[in-house]
Amino acid sequence: MENFKISTAGAGEMATFREWADDEQWNPGESDILPFCAADPQGFFLGKLNGEPVASISAVRYGADFGFLGFYITRPSVRGQGYGIQLWRAAMEHLDGRNVGLDGVVEQQENYRKSGFRRAWNHVRFQGVPTGDKASGDITLVDGRSIPFSQLAAYDRRFFPADRGAFLSLWVSLPAHRSLAAVRDGELQGLAVLRPAKTGSRIGPLYAASEDVALALVNGLSATTPGFPIVIDVPDVNSASVKLMERLGLEPTFECARMYTGPDPDVDMAGIFAATTIELG
Repeated sequence: MENFKISTAGAGEMATFREWADDEQWNPGESDILPFCAADPQGFFLGKLNGEPVASISAVRYGADFGFLGFYITRPSVRGQGYGIQLWRAAMEHLDGRNVGLDGVVEQQENYRKSGFRRAWNHVRFQGVPTGDKASGDITLVDGRSIPFSQLAAYDRRFFPADRGAFLSLWVSLPAHRSLAAVRDGELQGLAVLRPAKTGSRIGPLYAASEDVALALVNGLSATTPGFPIVIDVPDVNSASVKLMERLGLEPTFECARMYTGPDPDVDMAGIFAATTIELG
């Protein structure tokens, strides 16, 4: 008799999420798991069939009223048998009463609509080795870790619907990550983080006051891995970011739909040149 159980993922099981995302060719960051766990230790669920993991989902709670879904994967051998939807319901219960966001493959939009989600915009993944286009010389790049964390967290809050200090502190400081802040005329004008992935290096977030600031940050990060491709998830509603990716010679390779159950969060969309991660927002 088949026995399907849902449980919160333990620390030793978190690698499963990244491995399965890799199998789906989502190209997750190689060092994502630790900061992901810090965001919400209770927000990662595994569905086990007769003791073997067969389905996953993350349902991360931010603050009192926002949540984000990701890692919604059922293993190919058991798809269509109802295990995924059971996990989905458990995740949505974990996020009950919150405005919930997700980045889902475009062809699944209709299914998400049936669960109360609506499309806000699409994220377009751009990839390639950037050209040597130069940014303005009045922008100074500094190690993101050198910025007082309270200032960095307040800056991140401009672009994200809730405080995520535990996540952010690891995201900018892990040894495998490279964070840069852009300063102009003594003011913080941008922030970006690069992390390794199976294919190339992921950049996210990419916050910038202007296209030129974003260019400076991309140049600064890509210079640390010369000749290697970078991968950036760009909101298509930010036309300046789309233009910058084309200017850098990057090619679109993937698209997913940002959707919410409630209104679009009140954030500075013009300054979001790339999402932090499509798994956690």
